[in-house]
Amino acid sequence: MPAVIYKLVSNKLVWMTAGLLLYILLTLAALHWYPDNVEQMNWADREVFNAKVIRQYSAQGSIQQQQVLDRLGSPDITAAFNDHADIYQVLYYRTHRRTPDGITTADECTALLFKNRLLIAIGDTAVSRYQSLSANAH
Repeated sequence: MPAVIYKLVSNKLVWMTAGLLLYILLTLAALHWYPDNVEQMNWADREVFNAKVIRQYSAQGSIQQQQVLDRLGSPDITAAFNDHADIYQVLYYRTHRRTPDGITTADECTALLFKNRLLIAIGDTAVSRYQSLSANAH
């Protein structure tokens, strides 16, 4: 009788291990082939997602504006101006809600400043540089 019990327990352990491995593989496959879609996220998830992605960006890199738009979707607020041959655009993505009023304001967002579609500043630096550049634009 103990040999039969040992065999049953042994088989259960094998099946549980196989089930756990299958679960892990399916989870990893879903994460790999089904990336986050910002258009389908609720506002709270999107804020966390935006903040997480923006933290990975560097203004010293070569991040193109289209890459940001492809990853984060449409910005919550945007502004732009031309200065001679240069185009400056600031995109605001909401990363933290301050007032639950249903309105997104710039102080609830992280700014990304682009010059000729290339990221040059992030956050408060982006806002101050944009304001300075637009005030001095010809």
